[in-house]
Amino acid sequence: MEIVNTKLSLRQLLDKHRGQGLHIAFVPTMGALHNGHLALVDRARQLADIVVCSIFVNPTQFNDPKDLEKYPRPIERDINLLQRADCDILFYPTVDEMYSDDEPWHLDLGHLEKVLEGLHRPGHFQGVTQVLKKLFDAVQPHVVCFGQKDFQQYKVVEYMVNQLKLPVSLELCPTTREPGGLAMSSRNVRLTGPGHEHAQQLYKILRQTKANLNQEPLARLRTDAMTALEGSPGIEVEYFEIFNADSFTAANESSRNGQLVALAAIWVDGVRLIDNLLL
Repeated sequence: MEIVNTKLSLRQLLDKHRGQGLHIAFVPTMGALHNGHLALVDRARQLADIVVCSIFVNPTQFNDPKDLEKYPRPIERDINLLQRADCDILFYPTVDEMYSDDEPWHLDLGHLEKVLEGLHRPGHFQGVTQVLKKLFDAVQPHVVCFGQKDFQQYKVVEYMVNQLKLPVSLELCPTTREPGGLAMSSRNVRLTGPGHEHAQQLYKILRQTKANLNQEPLARLRTDAMTALEGSPGIEVEYFEIFNADSFTAANESSRNGQLVALAAIWVDGVRLIDNLLL
């Protein structure tokens, strides 16, 4: 695996591969890698000849400075994991390499930044789109792989790609889960033993919602899920909603024949966790 730190060196390296007609897949990450990230690398390997992974803890998408400060950065471990996963290129830039002073950015994301994650983390998706546009420009991939755990983020990136007419295809990959069902996240390492057990309740309730889809009205499904989560020890609920997966708007009975997705955010041990399940 080759490790590059600048956009220029990355471009020179990838231009050689492009000149040979090779297909390039990209997996953007913020490091602290786990099996979910490695599953994305595996999928990227199936889709292309060259796999590029980036590790960059992007400051513009953190609306809480303490969260940015606490974000884990085990770079040596991450490099070893990517080498074993047969990644071809790691792009590992500094903040100065990615940003200049007072760099303006605003992309009109419509309702996508006014609901759920956008509502609870103001400015987050502006930071996400800003850095991903920079990374897409640097890598110029044919395909980019994202995990379903961050489903709203995927919809935001999809919107950006369509709005800016970027020449890239997006691949939505299944959420990778721990044996108890908890969605893999770099934040999971901050959970205590009991907190880890408590957090597994979220996936059970998502699955129960899916199981009851054809037996209950959507409003009742949401109420039942909220009641179950609020009654679960160690869990503080931020939201639980059922949306149309395509339009990413709140679902109702007249639209329940389309693809639906249940999405939730909870707090356990002071750690914010998100998850979703296509219904």
